[in-house]
Amino acid sequence: MTTMRIAILLPYKENFSKNETGAVSIFVNSINKLSKYKDDINIFGSTNFKPLSKNYENLNFKKKFYLSSSKTYIEDFLQKINNREFDILEMHNRPHYLNYLSNLENTKKIIFFHNNPLQMQGSKTINERLNVYNKADALIFNSVWTKTQFLIDLPIEVDDNKIKIVPQSTSQVKINFSKKKKIISFVGKLNAAKGYDIFGESIIKILKKYPEWSAVVIGNEPRQKLFYNHPRLKILGFKDNDYVLNKLKEVSISVVPSKWEEPFGRSSLEAASRGCAVIRSDKGGLNETTNASIILNKLTSNELYKQLVLLIKKPTNLRKLQVKTFKQFKLTDSSSSNLLDKIRNELIKPKQEISIKCLKILHITNFNERFNGRLHYNTSKRINNGFIKLGHNVYQLSDRDIISSNRTIFKPSGKKLLNEKVIEIFNNFNPDLIILGHADSVKFETLRTLKIKNNNLKL
Repeated sequence: MTTMRIAILLPYKENFSKNETGAVSIFVNSINKLSKYKDDINIFGSTNFKPLSKNYENLNFKKKFYLSSSKTYIEDFLQKINNREFDILEMHNRPHYLNYLSNLENTKKIIFFHNNPLQMQGSKTINERLNVYNKADALIFNSVWTKTQFLIDLPIEVDDNKIKIVPQSTSQVKINFSKKKKIISFVGKLNAAKGYDIFGESIIKILKKYPEWSAVVIGNEPRQKLFYNHPRLKILGFKDNDYVLNKLKEVSISVVPSKWEEPFGRSSLEAASRGCAVIRSDKGGLNETTNASIILNKLTSNELYKQLVLLIKKPTNLRKLQVKTFKQFKLTDSSSSNLLDKIRNELIKPKQEISIKCLKILHITNFNERFNGRLHYNTSKRINNGFIKLGHNVYQLSDRDIISSNRTIFKPSGKKLLNEKVIEIFNNFNPDLIILGHADSVKFETLRTLKIKNNNLKL
Protein backbone atom coordinates (compact mmCIF):
# COMPACT_ATOMS: atom_id res chain seq x y z
CA MET A 1 0.00 0.00 0.00
CA THR A 2 1.23 3.51 -0.83
CA THR A 3 2.25 5.53 2.23
CA MET A 4 0.77 8.99 2.56
CA ARG A 5 1.49 11.57 5.26
CA ILE A 6 -1.71 13.44 6.11
CA ALA A 7 -2.13 16.43 8.43
CA ILE A 8 -5.63 17.39 9.58
CA LEU A 9 -6.08 20.91 10.94
CA LEU A 10 -9.23 21.54 12.96
CA PRO A 11 -10.75 25.00 13.56
CA TYR A 12 -9.13 26.57 16.61
CA LYS A 13 -12.49 26.62 18.40
CA GLU A 14 -13.16 22.93 17.72
CA ASN A 15 -12.94 20.79 20.85
CA PHE A 16 -11.49 17.39 19.85
CA SER A 17 -12.55 15.57 23.00
CA LYS A 18 -15.62 14.01 24.60
CA ASN A 19 -16.27 17.32 26.33
CA GLU A 20 -18.62 19.40 24.16
CA THR A 21 -17.74 17.42 21.04
CA GLY A 22 -18.92 19.06 17.81
CA ALA A 23 -20.00 17.50 14.54
CA VAL A 24 -16.62 18.20 12.93
CA SER A 25 -14.68 16.34 15.62
CA ILE A 26 -17.08 13.40 15.56
CA PHE A 27 -16.74 13.16 11.78
CA VAL A 28 -12.93 13.48 11.74
CA ASN A 29 -12.45 10.94 14.51
CA SER A 30 -14.96 8.39 13.18
CA ILE A 31 -13.93 8.17 9.55
CA ASN A 32 -10.16 8.54 9.92
CA LYS A 33 -9.80 5.65 12.34
CA LEU A 34 -11.22 3.52 9.50
CA SER A 35 -8.92 4.97 6.83
CA LYS A 36 -6.28 2.77 5.26
CA TYR A 37 -3.91 5.65 6.03
CA LYS A 38 -4.84 5.85 9.73
CA ASP A 39 -1.26 5.19 10.86
CA ASP A 40 -0.01 8.15 8.80
CA ILE A 41 -2.60 10.71 9.94
CA ASN A 42 -1.82 13.48 12.42
CA ILE A 43 -4.68 15.62 13.76
CA PHE A 44 -3.89 19.14 15.01
CA GLY A 45 -6.13 21.32 17.13
CA SER A 46 -6.44 23.19 20.41
CA THR A 47 -8.17 21.71 23.44
CA ASN A 48 -7.65 21.56 27.20
CA PHE A 49 -9.22 18.11 27.51
CA LYS A 50 -8.19 14.54 26.77
CA PRO A 51 -8.32 14.09 22.97
CA LEU A 52 -10.49 11.55 21.18
CA SER A 53 -7.55 9.71 19.58
CA LYS A 54 -3.84 9.05 20.05
CA ASN A 55 -2.82 10.61 16.75
CA TYR A 56 -3.85 14.06 18.01
CA GLU A 57 -1.28 16.82 18.60
CA ASN A 58 -2.28 19.87 20.60
CA LEU A 59 -1.30 23.39 19.60
CA ASN A 60 -0.52 25.79 22.42
CA PHE A 61 -2.76 28.38 20.88
CA LYS A 62 -3.44 31.56 22.82
CA LYS A 63 -5.49 34.40 21.43
CA LYS A 64 -3.66 37.71 21.23
CA PHE A 65 -5.60 40.93 21.42
CA TYR A 66 -3.58 42.70 18.72
CA LEU A 67 -3.24 39.82 16.22
CA SER A 68 -5.58 37.80 14.03
CA SER A 69 -6.53 34.60 15.86
CA SER A 70 -6.52 32.63 12.61
CA LYS A 71 -3.08 33.86 11.60
CA THR A 72 -1.69 33.16 15.08
CA TYR A 73 -3.22 29.67 15.01
CA ILE A 74 -1.70 28.91 11.60
CA GLU A 75 1.70 30.18 12.75
CA ASP A 76 1.51 27.85 15.76
CA PHE A 77 0.61 24.99 13.43
CA LEU A 78 3.47 25.72 11.02
CA GLN A 79 5.89 25.89 13.92
CA LYS A 80 4.58 22.54 15.20
CA ILE A 81 5.15 20.80 11.88
CA ASN A 82 8.51 22.47 11.20
CA ASN A 83 10.83 20.12 9.26
CA ARG A 84 8.02 17.58 8.83
CA GLU A 85 6.72 16.88 5.35
CA PHE A 86 3.07 16.09 4.66
CA ASP A 87 1.59 15.02 1.35
CA ILE A 88 -1.85 16.38 2.20
CA LEU A 89 -3.17 19.06 4.55
CA GLU A 90 -6.90 18.81 5.27
CA MET A 91 -8.58 21.85 6.85
CA HIS A 92 -12.12 21.85 8.22
CA ASN A 93 -14.56 24.76 8.08
CA ARG A 94 -11.92 27.49 7.75
CA PRO A 95 -11.41 28.33 4.06
CA HIS A 96 -9.51 31.53 4.88
CA TYR A 97 -6.67 29.46 6.40
CA LEU A 98 -5.50 28.97 2.80
CA ASN A 99 -4.33 32.59 2.74
CA TYR A 100 -1.61 31.86 5.31
CA LEU A 101 -0.14 28.69 3.77
CA SER A 102 1.78 29.90 0.72
CA ASN A 103 5.01 28.32 2.02
CA LEU A 104 3.53 24.78 1.87
CA GLU A 105 3.93 24.60 -1.91
CA ASN A 106 4.55 20.85 -2.09
CA THR A 107 1.57 19.90 0.09
CA LYS A 108 -1.84 19.23 -1.43
CA LYS A 109 -4.55 21.21 0.34
CA ILE A 110 -8.15 20.11 0.95
CA ILE A 111 -10.87 22.34 2.40
CA PHE A 112 -13.89 20.68 4.08
CA PHE A 113 -17.16 22.61 4.31
CA HIS A 114 -19.44 21.45 7.15
CA ASN A 115 -21.53 24.65 7.15
CA ASN A 116 -23.01 27.11 4.70
CA PRO A 117 -20.03 28.54 2.74
CA LEU A 118 -21.88 31.83 2.27
CA GLN A 119 -21.75 32.40 6.02
CA MET A 120 -18.09 31.49 6.56
CA GLN A 121 -15.08 33.77 6.68
CA GLY A 122 -13.14 33.36 3.47
CA SER A 123 -16.01 32.16 1.24
CA LYS A 124 -18.85 34.67 1.65
CA THR A 125 -18.26 36.62 -1.56
CA ILE A 126 -17.78 35.42 -5.13
CA ASN A 127 -14.16 36.59 -5.16
CA GLU A 128 -13.45 34.78 -1.89
CA ARG A 129 -14.90 31.56 -3.24
CA LEU A 130 -12.88 31.90 -6.45
CA ASN A 131 -9.79 32.38 -4.30
CA VAL A 132 -10.57 29.19 -2.34
CA TYR A 133 -11.30 27.25 -5.53
CA ASN A 134 -8.00 28.33 -7.11
CA LYS A 135 -5.81 27.78 -4.04
CA ALA A 136 -7.23 24.46 -2.85
CA ASP A 137 -6.46 21.18 -4.58
CA ALA A 138 -9.84 19.75 -3.55
CA LEU A 139 -13.03 21.06 -1.94
CA ILE A 140 -15.16 18.61 0.03
CA PHE A 141 -18.74 19.34 1.10
CA ASN A 142 -20.85 17.42 3.62
CA SER A 143 -23.99 17.66 1.47
CA VAL A 144 -25.29 18.57 -1.96
CA TRP A 145 -26.87 21.59 -0.29
CA THR A 146 -23.58 23.05 0.98
CA LYS A 147 -21.95 22.41 -2.40
CA THR A 148 -24.83 24.19 -4.16
CA GLN A 149 -24.42 27.19 -1.86
CA PHE A 150 -20.73 27.45 -2.71
CA LEU A 151 -21.44 27.43 -6.46
CA ILE A 152 -24.06 30.21 -6.38
CA ASP A 153 -23.17 32.87 -9.02
CA LEU A 154 -19.64 31.55 -9.59
CA PRO A 155 -18.62 32.86 -13.05
CA ILE A 156 -16.60 29.75 -13.96
CA GLU A 157 -17.22 26.18 -14.97
CA VAL A 158 -15.87 24.15 -12.07
CA ASP A 159 -13.97 20.90 -12.36
CA ASP A 160 -16.13 18.09 -10.94
CA ASN A 161 -12.95 16.19 -10.07
CA LYS A 162 -11.99 19.02 -7.72
CA ILE A 163 -15.33 19.45 -5.94
CA LYS A 164 -16.57 16.40 -4.03
CA ILE A 165 -19.18 15.38 -1.46
CA VAL A 166 -18.30 13.25 1.56
CA PRO A 167 -21.45 13.16 3.72
CA GLN A 168 -21.55 13.15 7.49
CA SER A 169 -21.80 9.57 8.69
CA THR A 170 -22.05 7.35 11.73
CA SER A 171 -21.42 3.76 12.77
CA GLN A 172 -23.58 0.87 11.62
CA VAL A 173 -25.07 -1.43 14.26
CA LYS A 174 -27.79 -4.04 14.58
CA ILE A 175 -31.04 -2.88 16.14
CA ASN A 176 -33.40 -5.04 18.19
CA PHE A 177 -36.74 -3.33 17.56
CA SER A 178 -38.38 -5.27 20.38
CA LYS A 179 -36.27 -3.19 22.79
CA LYS A 180 -37.64 0.09 21.51
CA LYS A 181 -39.42 2.05 24.24
CA LYS A 182 -42.18 4.61 24.06
CA ILE A 183 -39.73 7.50 24.05
CA ILE A 184 -39.69 10.64 21.89
CA SER A 185 -36.33 12.42 21.56
CA PHE A 186 -34.92 15.80 20.68
CA VAL A 187 -31.14 16.12 20.21
CA GLY A 188 -29.46 19.46 19.58
CA LYS A 189 -29.16 23.05 20.73
CA LEU A 190 -32.12 24.13 22.81
CA ASN A 191 -33.03 27.15 20.73
CA ALA A 192 -35.69 28.27 18.27
CA ALA A 193 -33.41 27.88 15.23
CA LYS A 194 -33.28 24.14 15.97
CA GLY A 195 -37.05 24.12 16.52
CA TYR A 196 -36.88 23.40 20.24
CA ASP A 197 -39.85 25.70 20.81
CA ILE A 198 -41.92 23.64 18.36
CA PHE A 199 -40.85 20.43 20.05
CA GLY A 200 -41.39 21.74 23.58
CA GLU A 201 -44.91 23.02 23.01
CA SER A 202 -46.06 19.86 21.26
CA ILE A 203 -44.35 17.36 23.59
CA ILE A 204 -46.04 18.77 26.69
CA LYS A 205 -49.42 18.17 25.04
CA ILE A 206 -48.39 14.64 24.01
CA LEU A 207 -47.19 13.70 27.50
CA LYS A 208 -50.42 14.96 29.04
CA LYS A 209 -52.55 12.96 26.62
CA TYR A 210 -50.51 9.72 26.48
CA PRO A 211 -49.27 8.77 29.97
CA GLU A 212 -47.43 5.65 28.72
CA TRP A 213 -45.07 7.82 26.63
CA SER A 214 -42.07 9.82 27.83
CA ALA A 215 -39.58 12.22 26.20
CA VAL A 216 -35.85 12.86 26.42
CA VAL A 217 -33.93 15.99 25.44
CA ILE A 218 -30.16 15.89 24.90
CA GLY A 219 -28.39 19.19 24.38
CA ASN A 220 -27.82 22.58 25.90
CA GLU A 221 -27.85 26.27 25.07
CA PRO A 222 -25.61 28.85 26.83
CA ARG A 223 -28.22 31.57 26.25
CA GLN A 224 -31.22 29.34 26.89
CA LYS A 225 -34.58 31.09 26.89
CA LEU A 226 -36.87 28.12 26.26
CA PHE A 227 -37.90 26.00 29.25
CA TYR A 228 -40.41 23.13 29.31
CA ASN A 229 -41.23 20.95 32.28
CA HIS A 230 -43.08 17.70 32.80
CA PRO A 231 -42.45 14.71 35.11
CA ARG A 232 -41.85 12.45 32.08
CA LEU A 233 -39.71 14.93 30.19
CA LYS A 234 -36.04 14.34 30.97
CA ILE A 235 -33.66 17.13 29.97
CA LEU A 236 -30.18 15.60 30.16
CA GLY A 237 -28.00 18.46 28.93
CA PHE A 238 -24.89 17.74 26.83
CA LYS A 239 -23.91 14.09 26.44
CA ASP A 240 -21.06 12.61 24.44
CA ASN A 241 -21.78 11.00 21.10
CA ASP A 242 -21.50 7.41 22.36
CA TYR A 243 -24.21 8.12 24.92
CA VAL A 244 -26.47 9.70 22.29
CA LEU A 245 -26.13 6.75 19.92
CA ASN A 246 -26.85 4.21 22.65
CA LYS A 247 -29.85 6.19 23.86
CA LEU A 248 -31.29 6.36 20.36
CA LYS A 249 -31.37 2.54 20.22
CA GLU A 250 -34.33 2.62 22.63
CA VAL A 251 -35.99 5.78 21.26
CA SER A 252 -39.07 5.17 19.09
CA ILE A 253 -39.59 8.63 17.58
CA SER A 254 -36.93 11.30 17.02
CA VAL A 255 -37.93 14.86 16.17
CA VAL A 256 -35.70 17.23 14.15
CA PRO A 257 -37.84 20.35 13.50
CA SER A 258 -35.07 22.77 12.46
CA LYS A 259 -36.13 26.20 11.22
CA TRP A 260 -32.70 27.21 9.93
CA GLU A 261 -31.06 25.76 6.83
CA GLU A 262 -29.22 22.74 8.23
CA PRO A 263 -25.95 22.16 6.30
CA PHE A 264 -26.64 18.45 6.74
CA GLY A 265 -28.32 17.43 10.00
CA ARG A 266 -26.46 15.01 12.23
CA SER A 267 -29.36 14.49 14.63
CA SER A 268 -31.54 13.14 11.83
CA LEU A 269 -28.68 11.00 10.51
CA GLU A 270 -27.98 9.35 13.87
CA ALA A 271 -31.67 8.77 14.63
CA ALA A 272 -32.09 7.03 11.27
CA SER A 273 -29.03 4.86 11.90
CA ARG A 274 -30.60 3.60 15.16
CA GLY A 275 -33.98 2.75 13.66
CA CYS A 276 -35.98 5.67 15.01
CA ALA A 277 -39.03 6.98 13.20
CA VAL A 278 -37.85 10.45 12.18
CA ILE A 279 -40.10 13.50 12.01
CA ARG A 280 -38.21 16.41 10.51
CA SER A 281 -38.34 19.65 8.57
CA ASP A 282 -36.97 19.88 5.03
CA LYS A 283 -34.50 22.70 5.70
CA GLY A 284 -31.07 22.72 4.01
CA GLY A 285 -29.42 19.33 3.81
CA LEU A 286 -31.88 17.49 6.06
CA ASN A 287 -33.42 15.85 3.00
CA GLU A 288 -30.10 14.05 2.44
CA THR A 289 -29.99 12.40 5.88
CA THR A 290 -32.81 9.89 5.34
CA ASN A 291 -35.45 9.12 2.72
CA ALA A 292 -37.75 7.24 5.11
CA SER A 293 -39.15 9.97 7.35
CA ILE A 294 -42.14 12.17 8.00
CA ILE A 295 -41.65 15.72 6.73
CA LEU A 296 -43.41 18.56 8.50
CA ASN A 297 -45.37 20.56 5.91
CA LYS A 298 -45.77 23.37 8.43
CA LEU A 299 -43.16 24.20 11.06
CA THR A 300 -45.64 24.61 13.89
CA SER A 301 -46.21 22.82 17.18
CA ASN A 302 -49.73 21.88 16.05
CA GLU A 303 -48.42 20.15 12.91
CA LEU A 304 -45.79 18.26 14.93
CA TYR A 305 -48.40 17.28 17.53
CA LYS A 306 -50.66 15.93 14.76
CA GLN A 307 -47.86 13.80 13.25
CA LEU A 308 -46.85 12.43 16.65
CA VAL A 309 -50.45 11.44 17.40
CA LEU A 310 -50.73 9.59 14.08
CA LEU A 311 -47.68 7.45 14.91
CA ILE A 312 -48.65 6.87 18.53
CA LYS A 313 -52.21 5.79 17.64
CA LYS A 314 -50.98 3.35 14.96
CA PRO A 315 -48.10 1.29 16.45
CA THR A 316 -48.01 -0.94 13.35
CA ASN A 317 -47.27 2.05 11.11
CA LEU A 318 -44.70 3.27 13.63
CA ARG A 319 -42.83 -0.05 13.54
CA LYS A 320 -42.94 -0.17 9.72
CA LEU A 321 -41.43 3.31 9.53
CA GLN A 322 -38.71 2.40 12.04
CA VAL A 323 -37.70 -0.71 10.09
CA LYS A 324 -37.82 1.09 6.75
CA THR A 325 -35.70 3.94 8.07
CA PHE A 326 -33.09 1.54 9.41
CA LYS A 327 -32.95 -0.63 6.28
CA GLN A 328 -32.51 2.36 4.00
CA PHE A 329 -29.71 3.87 6.04
CA LYS A 330 -26.50 3.97 3.96
CA LEU A 331 -24.43 6.84 5.37
CA THR A 332 -21.95 4.73 7.31
CA ASP A 333 -18.51 5.75 8.56
CA SER A 334 -16.89 3.09 6.41
CA SER A 335 -18.53 4.43 3.23
CA SER A 336 -17.44 8.02 3.95
CA SER A 337 -13.95 6.86 4.89
CA ASN A 338 -13.64 5.01 1.58
CA LEU A 339 -14.84 8.08 -0.33
CA LEU A 340 -12.25 10.28 1.37
CA ASP A 341 -9.43 7.80 0.79
CA LYS A 342 -10.35 7.69 -2.90
CA ILE A 343 -10.04 11.49 -3.09
CA ARG A 344 -6.68 11.33 -1.34
CA ASN A 345 -5.48 8.68 -3.78
CA GLU A 346 -6.43 10.87 -6.74
CA LEU A 347 -4.44 13.77 -5.31
CA ILE A 348 -1.36 11.70 -4.52
CA LYS A 349 -1.13 9.09 -7.22
CA PRO A 350 1.79 6.68 -6.75
CA LYS A 351 4.71 7.30 -9.06
CA GLN A 352 4.76 4.83 -11.89
CA GLU A 353 7.70 3.64 -13.90
CA ILE A 354 7.90 5.53 -17.18
CA SER A 355 7.98 3.33 -20.24
CA ILE A 356 10.57 4.86 -22.55
CA LYS A 357 10.72 4.00 -26.23
CA CYS A 358 14.22 3.06 -27.41
CA LEU A 359 15.28 5.88 -29.72
CA LYS A 360 18.03 6.26 -32.30
CA ILE A 361 19.78 9.47 -31.30
CA LEU A 362 22.37 11.43 -33.27
CA HIS A 363 24.21 13.47 -30.64
CA ILE A 364 26.19 16.31 -32.22
CA THR A 365 28.32 18.20 -29.71
CA ASN A 366 31.93 18.76 -28.63
CA PHE A 367 33.33 15.54 -27.12
CA ASN A 368 36.88 16.99 -26.94
CA GLU A 369 38.48 13.93 -28.55
CA ARG A 370 41.40 16.02 -29.74
CA PHE A 371 42.50 16.57 -26.12
CA ASN A 372 43.08 12.82 -25.58
CA GLY A 373 41.00 12.45 -22.41
CA ARG A 374 42.09 15.65 -20.66
CA LEU A 375 38.51 17.02 -20.80
CA HIS A 376 36.76 13.66 -20.64
CA TYR A 377 34.19 14.48 -17.91
CA ASN A 378 32.19 17.25 -19.51
CA THR A 379 28.49 17.96 -19.97
CA SER A 380 28.44 16.30 -23.39
CA LYS A 381 29.76 13.02 -21.97
CA ARG A 382 27.31 13.07 -19.05
CA ILE A 383 24.30 13.62 -21.33
CA ASN A 384 25.55 10.93 -23.71
CA ASN A 385 26.01 8.43 -20.86
CA GLY A 386 22.49 9.18 -19.67
CA PHE A 387 21.00 8.36 -23.06
CA ILE A 388 22.88 5.05 -23.14
CA LYS A 389 21.84 4.11 -19.58
CA LEU A 390 18.21 4.69 -20.59
CA GLY A 391 18.68 2.13 -23.37
CA HIS A 392 18.84 4.43 -26.39
CA ASN A 393 20.98 3.76 -29.48
CA VAL A 394 23.35 6.75 -29.64
CA TYR A 395 25.64 7.82 -32.46
CA GLN A 396 27.97 10.56 -31.24
CA LEU A 397 29.51 13.12 -33.55
CA SER A 398 32.05 15.60 -32.20
CA ASP A 399 31.60 18.68 -34.37
CA ARG A 400 34.64 20.58 -33.08
CA ASP A 401 36.91 17.58 -33.60
CA ILE A 402 35.66 17.08 -37.17
CA ILE A 403 36.34 20.72 -38.03
CA SER A 404 39.74 20.73 -36.30
CA SER A 405 41.04 17.58 -38.01
CA ASN A 406 39.81 18.46 -41.51
CA ARG A 407 41.14 21.97 -41.98
CA THR A 408 43.27 22.43 -45.14
CA ILE A 409 44.81 25.32 -47.02
CA PHE A 410 41.95 25.11 -49.50
CA LYS A 411 39.23 24.53 -46.83
CA PRO A 412 40.42 26.40 -43.74
CA SER A 413 37.13 26.14 -41.81
CA GLY A 414 36.19 22.46 -42.27
CA LYS A 415 32.52 23.35 -41.77
CA LYS A 416 31.43 22.18 -45.20
CA LEU A 417 32.77 18.70 -44.49
CA LEU A 418 30.97 18.63 -41.14
CA ASN A 419 27.60 19.38 -42.77
CA GLU A 420 28.19 16.81 -45.49
CA LYS A 421 29.06 14.27 -42.81
CA VAL A 422 25.86 15.03 -40.85
CA ILE A 423 23.75 14.37 -43.95
CA GLU A 424 25.62 11.13 -44.76
CA ILE A 425 25.29 9.85 -41.18
CA PHE A 426 21.59 10.70 -41.26
CA ASN A 427 21.12 8.70 -44.47
CA ASN A 428 22.87 5.66 -42.97
CA PHE A 429 21.72 5.84 -39.32
CA ASN A 430 18.17 7.27 -39.83
CA PRO A 431 17.85 8.77 -36.31
CA ASP A 432 14.55 9.57 -34.52
CA LEU A 433 16.14 12.46 -32.68
CA ILE A 434 19.09 14.82 -33.19
CA ILE A 435 20.53 16.56 -30.13
CA LEU A 436 22.75 19.57 -30.85
CA GLY A 437 24.97 20.84 -28.05
CA HIS A 438 26.41 24.24 -29.06
CA ALA A 439 26.82 22.76 -32.55
CA ASP A 440 26.54 26.16 -34.22
CA SER A 441 28.55 25.01 -37.25
CA VAL A 442 25.71 22.76 -38.39
CA LYS A 443 23.87 24.97 -40.84
CA PHE A 444 20.16 25.67 -40.77
CA GLU A 445 19.94 24.53 -44.38
CA THR A 446 21.37 21.16 -43.36
CA LEU A 447 18.74 20.69 -40.67
CA ARG A 448 15.97 21.74 -43.03
CA THR A 449 17.17 19.15 -45.53
CA LEU A 450 16.97 16.45 -42.86
CA LYS A 451 13.43 17.50 -41.86
CA ILE A 452 12.36 17.28 -45.48
CA LYS A 453 13.75 13.76 -45.65
CA ASN A 454 11.90 12.78 -42.42
CA ASN A 455 9.11 15.02 -41.21
CA ASN A 456 8.87 13.04 -37.94
CA LEU A 457 12.48 13.84 -37.03
CA LYS A 458 12.81 15.72 -33.73
CA LEU A 459 15.58 18.28 -33.27
